[in-house]
This record gives sequence, structure tokens and C-alpha cells, in this order.
Amino acid sequence: MKRNLFTIIAMALCCAATAPAEPVSGWNQAQLEQLRHWVRAAPEDALPLLDTASLDAAESGGDPAAVDAAATALALHLARMHLLGAATSAQRTGWRIPDSDSASDLPSRLERAVKVNAIDLFFAGLKPQHSDYAALRAAYATETDPNRKRTLARNMERWRWMPLSLGQDYVLVNAASFEAGLWRQGRRVGTWRVIVGKKSTSTPVFSAMITGVTFNPWWEIPASIVREKRGNFPARLGYVVSGGKYRQRPGANNALGRMKLVMPNPYNVYMHDTPGKHLFERDVRAFSHGCIRVSDALGYAATLLEGVKTREEVDAIVAGRKTVTTNLASSLPVYITYFTASIKGDGNLAIQPDIYGRDTRIDTVPARKQGCPTE
Repeated sequence: MKRNLFTIIAMALCCAATAPAEPVSGWNQAQLEQLRHWVRAAPEDALPLLDTASLDAAESGGDPAAVDAAATALALHLARMHLLGAATSAQRTGWRIPDSDSASDLPSRLERAVKVNAIDLFFAGLKPQHSDYAALRAAYATETDPNRKRTLARNMERWRWMPLSLGQDYVLVNAASFEAGLWRQGRRVGTWRVIVGKKSTSTPVFSAMITGVTFNPWWEIPASIVREKRGNFPARLGYVVSGGKYRQRPGANNALGRMKLVMPNPYNVYMHDTPGKHLFERDVRAFSHGCIRVSDALGYAATLLEGVKTREEVDAIVAGRKTVTTNLASSLPVYITYFTASIKGDGNLAIQPDIYGRDTRIDTVPARKQGCPTE
């Protein structure tokens, strides 16, 4: 049977990723057993079970150089899966959060681990460190329903696409659960309901930096929305047109509501208020053109501006009706994600509907042996 293009690409990447320039020398028997333990344990993290045939053959042959080469290749293959994930580029389509871990010098880290006899620490440090991942992993270990287990596995894989460190302070939006969480000093301190993009205008997965809040914003209407509405923007609702460009004045009817976060990004997607508060009462909240509407938006803005503006000062700015941008005390990373299995603001694990149909892109083969093909 002919292999499809994605399979061929995946095999090529696999072989390239597991072939280090120089084998790490000096593997001892105890370290080899530790490596085998981590290989056997990979399915506990919903990762494929790697084939140890090359290492087995090298050990049987009794050639220390061959053992070092096989052990190094196997260890680096497993390490990259733990740190960066096992999915192909096709399975990651649409995930645009840069993973800074891809720059990690794993061969050098492995070499140090072998020298100081720290194989266990080496592998343990490569797993996602976030508490949400730990909760998904614990649930995966006991789940018996195959569909739920598959969903847990897919979202554990997504966590491997995230940077190991998100920072001490950050915002994490989960479009699939319609929630935004604020984390301070590594702890979740607030949760807000959000409205995300419709299936036809889905909210993209990306990261940005929040630098400030604009109160009483103008809405610069994207050309795509102008085309969709065919220029139907009545002046009584605050719309103005100049030079062929449409805008909406600040006010009660403004589509952005009373505030918009300053978070420059190439997708023109922002977090903002909305006049349509009633939609937050829905369980499934996919109604926007891609931007993220936040419940209690002024309370959210005041929380982000702690140390800069009080809630009373925020309310006074809004009441003044002038467009004002206030900078945060320090820029804050925001991660716009998509996890169909996650820990919600109430602390409970929930499996969400796959509103954008992205789960089926991710293959999960935790029980099958995987290795670089030789044919």
C-alpha cells in the first residue's frame, strides 16, 4: 500500500530528529535500565511506545560504541516527544503559539545527564509542568471510556505544543471551554466567561502580549465584516465612513463595548467588551467573528490594571466617554488556546464539544510501538 505524503514527511522528520550528530558516550547499565523504564512509561503520557530493537541488538553485540549510539538515538527521540509532542506538522495545523522549547539543546542536556547520572531528572524535566497537564494525565490513567480517553490524550498532546514555562503571570483563553483565566505567581486568580468565534470565523490559536487597555474604543470595522454586511451601517448606531473605511463611535452600541485590550497580533483578534451581555448566559458561546468578548469586561480590565488604576478610576474614565488607553504595570502574555479537555475555573475537569472539529486531526497511538522505518 502506498504511503500518503504526510506519512512520508512524518517518517523523514522522525529519522532526522532521532539521529544525533554525536552519540553520548559512557552509558552504563543502570542508565540503560532507566532509559528502558521511561520508554515503557511513555504510554502513561499518551505517547507512543518506542521500539527498542536497535538498543537490544547493540547490547547483544557487546559493542560499547554501538550501545552508546543506540541509547542516545532512543533517548533523544523520546525526549523530543515529551518536550515537543509526537504529532506531525499536519496534525498541528492552525496551532500558532510559538514553542520556545524547540530551541532547547537536547543533545547537550542528555550528555550532561549521562555524565552526572541524572537520567530520571532529564526526562522528568521535559514533561509539561502545568497543573492542568497533571490533572489530564491523572484522568487519563483511570479513564475507561475509549472516546473520553482519546480526547484526554489529544489534549495532553496539545500541552506539549505549549512552552514549558508560560511565565508567572499570564492570561490563558480556552476557546473550547469559553473561559479566560488570569494567573498570578503561577496560580489561577480569576476566571471570566468569554464568547469566541463562530465555526465559520473560528478564533485562531496564537499568543500575544497585552500592553494596555483602551476604554471607550472606536471600532475599526474589518473589510470582511463590511463585505458581509454590504455596507449596511446606519449612522444612528454611531457608524461613520471616511475614505471608504467604516468606523463606529464609542458608546452604548459600540460592538467593542466599553473596553478593548491592546494586544497587537497579525490576526486582528482582540479581547473586548460587548453590548450583547445576554449571550454570556448560553452554554455554547461561539457567536463572534473571531474576537473574544469578555464577561464583566470592566472588572476584568480593572484586575489587569491592578497597581495602575482602581475600579473607581476605571469607571470614571468610562463615564468620561473619551477614548483613553492605559498601560499595564508590565506587559502580560496572553495565550489563546483550544483544549477540549481542561480544568475549568471551578477546578473540575470537563470535556467540551469540539466546536471547531480540530480533535480528529490529532492521531493518538499510545499503545503501538513506533520507530523510524528502515524500508
